[in-house]
Amino acid sequence: MECLCLVWALEKLHYYLDGTVFDVITDCNAVKSLLNMKTPNRHMLRWQIAIQEYRGNMTIVHKSGNIHKNADGLSRWALANTPENPAWVPQEEHHIEGICVTDIGTEFFNKAKESYKIDKNFHILSQLLMKDCKDPSLSSK
Repeated sequence: MECLCLVWALEKLHYYLDGTVFDVITDCNAVKSLLNMKTPNRHMLRWQIAIQEYRGNMTIVHKSGNIHKNADGLSRWALANTPENPAWVPQEEHHIEGICVTDIGTEFFNKAKESYKIDKNFHILSQLLMKDCKDPSLSSK
């Protein structure tokens, strides 16, 4: 997560950082080792490529979380999604009004099976899905 945050910050602050020498101070060892990984996974590889242009000007410094409390608190205390938050995204709230649990008998499933047989669109889809099926119990008859 911290590696992705570094990539995001470098992209957002590119105009300020391009051509300047700067330090990235972090309490995350993964960020420090990101540039030197021998066999990164695909995400880490993408992030390595994204930060390559800063490699000569950027120094990643590890600072323990015990010492780095000012930044540690910022990364852990999320702001509420309210209009006062600069990153506010209006979202429609959905509340669960109630849950009803009922037993659906076999009659429902039998009717569903029968209706699939006469539905021409589902029949075509079913044939396409089952065409290469190796399990005889799943193939259409």
